[in-house]
Amino acid sequence: MTDQVSTAESGTPDIPGKPTSASRTTLSHIMTHSDTNLLGTVHGGVIMKLVDDAAGAVAGRHSGGPAVTASMDEMAFLEPVRVGDLVHVKAQVNWTGRTSMEVGVRVLAERWNESTPPTQVGSAYLVFAAVDADGKPRRVPPVLPESERDKRRYQEAQIRRTHRLARRRAIMDLREKRAAEGIED
Repeated sequence: MTDQVSTAESGTPDIPGKPTSASRTTLSHIMTHSDTNLLGTVHGGVIMKLVDDAAGAVAGRHSGGPAVTASMDEMAFLEPVRVGDLVHVKAQVNWTGRTSMEVGVRVLAERWNESTPPTQVGSAYLVFAAVDADGKPRRVPPVLPESERDKRRYQEAQIRRTHRLARRRAIMDLREKRAAEGIED
């Protein structure tokens, strides 16, 4: 991996890369009764907000300014979260493009009053776009994977991006075909 994007590739001056660890963060929160759903467990939307908050902090740190959520992929709820759980949301930049970045998030929970190891209760992948003061896309520094795990996450993120783009293309092609056939949605 290089630590800079060449001017020839980007058409703009080189942007130094940042290591994965530079923006990695953990957000922790104790779940209370106000966080519960009708089943008495923590509402998935509460967890999703924590995921978006942590991912947004990481994206802003990595890009050096505002970044907005463009999409959330593969939000998986693996175990229920209960009142009294201490939830840890761990996020890091997995991959960067020209103006976007994928942030991977792991959600762990442990009882607030026990000394047992945390259990993974969820995971998600979010795509953020860096924006300037006018809301226009701006360049982001390349991410520099440091460990073998970071390198694996980078490669997996490239696969997810390829799938997102192919899915978007297939949907747009279908819509164009239906419109050409005079079929209104």
